[in-house]
Amino acid sequence: MSDAPKRIRLGDLLVAQQLISQDQLETALREQRSTGLKLGRQLVEMGFVEENSLLSLLSRQLDIPFIELKHFRFDRELVQSLPESLARRYRVMILREDPDSILLGMSDPTDIFSIDELQRVIPKPIKTAVVRESELLDILDIAYSSAEEIASLAEQLDETLDDDSVDLSEIITSAEDSDAPVVRLLQKVFEEAIKTKASDIHIEPDENVLRIRQRIDGVLVEQVMNEKRIAGALVVRLKLMSNLDIAEKRLPQDGRFNLKVSGHNIDVRLSTMPVQFGESVVMRILDHTEGVLPLGSVGMPDNYIRRFRHIITRPHGLVLVTGPTGSGKTTTLYGALSELNTPEKKIITVEDPVEYRLPRISQVQVHEKIGLSFSKVLRATLRQDPDILLVGEIRDADSAEIALRAAMTGHMVLSTLHTNDAVTSALRLVDMGVDPYLVASSLKAIVAQRLVRRICESCSVPHELNPLELSLLHSLKKNHNLADANFRRGTGCAHCYNTGYRGRIGVFELLEINHAMANALRDNSVREFNDAAHSSSHYRPLSASALDFAIQGVTTIDEVMRVSAQIEDESLGEIAEYDQ
Repeated sequence: MSDAPKRIRLGDLLVAQQLISQDQLETALREQRSTGLKLGRQLVEMGFVEENSLLSLLSRQLDIPFIELKHFRFDRELVQSLPESLARRYRVMILREDPDSILLGMSDPTDIFSIDELQRVIPKPIKTAVVRESELLDILDIAYSSAEEIASLAEQLDETLDDDSVDLSEIITSAEDSDAPVVRLLQKVFEEAIKTKASDIHIEPDENVLRIRQRIDGVLVEQVMNEKRIAGALVVRLKLMSNLDIAEKRLPQDGRFNLKVSGHNIDVRLSTMPVQFGESVVMRILDHTEGVLPLGSVGMPDNYIRRFRHIITRPHGLVLVTGPTGSGKTTTLYGALSELNTPEKKIITVEDPVEYRLPRISQVQVHEKIGLSFSKVLRATLRQDPDILLVGEIRDADSAEIALRAAMTGHMVLSTLHTNDAVTSALRLVDMGVDPYLVASSLKAIVAQRLVRRICESCSVPHELNPLELSLLHSLKKNHNLADANFRRGTGCAHCYNTGYRGRIGVFELLEINHAMANALRDNSVREFNDAAHSSSHYRPLSASALDFAIQGVTTIDEVMRVSAQIEDESLGEIAEYDQ
């Protein structure tokens, strides 16, 4: 027999416990008819009840455990023993198998109908536990990996290519049918990328194998396939989707396309390059489903956000966001634009490419091949009477000077620069050949940022620093209180693909240009500018911000070590002493 809970009316229970009012219940029931959500989820989405309060109540009322899945070590094979379609339809997963029962995690354990249906396919009596729906869906994405299905589809496509009478170009160009092997394979690759929140997909032909790699939290995860011949079919299909020349295999090409995958509207930027054994393809994935992150959600500390908001609402000046590719610069700038985007402001962006479409903002795509360069577009935008100007990237002295002059003549200019930290960014503008007085007069602030990996909460354990880590810590711990330090590391589990990390968090430094720094820039004095910057009471380097997260147990010392070249340089002397 099943140990399923007795039937209860969730809405009546919540009203009886005074967690919601009768009016709120009726409002939620009306809304539920149009959304189709479970009542509990509907109440949470509308803000009528907190999810923790709801789940705790269900746990007590039904006398079943409430399990935090983010700390739960699940068995991938056990979870997969329930078909994915059923797991997603009923929002359930198998947590544990005992000799006489199956423990099932459910987002809504009051759903007797679902339990009865599942009992038909589960051979043992069901016991239930209540879990958070968001955590449940995350685990389903991880557990039902598409790696095996991708390998199977690759084999099917390879078998199709075995037929000598079949023309490759015909297979690809006629593959409008969603059942075509090449279409199904690419669809599954993109679905897996969305599930794992990958930022990039790499398709790389090798001598005897094909590698498909996904960049997850900044690190590549690889799947190797023996069907090397399918690489050509994938590349041709992707070129067609991007409107590129399928006959040109000797030169690199760039393109983009849009598609809808698993309910997500994604924009794909594609780059091809001829390599030793064919053509390599790298695709950057931009998921537009969640839209632009608000400034308060990019990970910037509260005190930095307050100061940054004050700076970008000034009537004029240049504000730079710096860091390497993939450090989140564009996310920060779009977050700033979303706050500045009001009917009273004329905003123009000059980008290559335009990554997110924003209402009310005039966005210009740079096109170097037809002569539409950054500098040419910038000159034109100044005749469009903008209040705020976003320059996707300052690449040369010409675009830097135009941006600085625009900032000097009454425009707020936001832009990015590829530099290691905030201090070197101002000096980089002078190195480009821009007049120092122009930089000193126009530059108002610089934000430098990196993304560091978060320790996986499911396998996080205390960590005792080794001598090398202690040496680094000794060189960086200025103004840090280590009495309550909570250094941790991830041991690796199914949640984090055995990496010990899951998710990333931003590390920032904010440098506001004061009079002393401006004077040093006018004099083109590197030493004076460095001294003025590091003596500023508001300035904290990236290394200090990263170390804060390591002390709190959010990230590891290893991540602190790689956050900037400056940290590595500072630690070289200590490392040499340790090696002796």
